[in-house]
This record gives sequence, structure tokens and C-alpha cells, in this order.
Amino acid sequence: MSVTRHVAIVCCTTLAVVGCAKSDQAAKDSAAAAAAAAPAPAAAPAPTLSLADFAGKWQVRAVPETGKDTTPTNYVLTATADTTGWMINFPSGTKVPTHVTVSGDSLLIGTGVFSSQRRKNMKVMTEGSARLQNGKLVGTTIAHYTNAGPDSVLRLHIEGTKMP
Repeated sequence: MSVTRHVAIVCCTTLAVVGCAKSDQAAKDSAAAAAAAAPAPAAAPAPTLSLADFAGKWQVRAVPETGKDTTPTNYVLTATADTTGWMINFPSGTKVPTHVTVSGDSLLIGTGVFSSQRRKNMKVMTEGSARLQNGKLVGTTIAHYTNAGPDSVLRLHIEGTKMP
């Protein structure tokens, strides 16, 4: 065998060994990079609520968010384990049927038009949302007054305590 041929065989063998070694290392590096880049498993979703979580009677206090008027509107919210029978009962005796649904961790509440308890001789409809926080019902209600001109919307903070 000639020296040239022998050098050629040694060079080819060396290239093959080095090439395979790099491929194995590249495969290991690629696998490690893929594992590092893989997103962490998603956190378990927060448990969703059901209407049954709100069932009972709640003493609710609603106060305007503006801070100008801090006079509360008080009422009792009667809640059931399904969508029927939800009712707002004002101290005046006015009873307002309420439409409800649950979305994730929030209770969505709405009413039809009724006589306002805050603004005499005005009609209002409300919509809002609330969550359970430390055993209390906490959220926001938006009152839409009919024929009230530029002062037709009022945002109120609500907080309710479950009655025994």
C-alpha cells in the first residue's frame, strides 16, 4: 500500500469518526435545548364556581364608586342553586327578579327595569359582576337610569355578607 493511499484512508477514517462524534454531540445538544425550551406545564386552572356556591341570602351594601355620595343602598339578595328564584329585596318592599350566570370565578348579575331606590321617580336597570372573597360577595354594579341625561350611569361597589 502506498503512503498516499494509507494517508487517505487514515484521513477518511478520522473524518468519519469526528463527524459521527459531532453528530452524537449535536443530537445530545439538540435534545437538551429542546428540553430547556419546552414550556413548563400549565398551572391547574382555578376551580370554577357554580350557582350553588352563592345559594342563600346575602345582606348587600352598594355604594357609588365616585366618592361624592357615600350613601349606601342596602338590599337582601336571595340566591338559589340554579338560575330560578334569584331576587333583590329592598327595604321599601320592592322586589326585583334577577338574572344570573357564572363565568369562571365570577357571578354575572342583571335586572330588568325597576323603580330606583336611589333616585326618586326614576327607572333603572342594573348589571354587574361579583366574586367570592374571604366569604363575602364583592363586586361592581352599573346602574343605567332611563331619561337621566348625561348622569344616566352610576357605578357602585357592592359587598355582601351571607346571612345565617
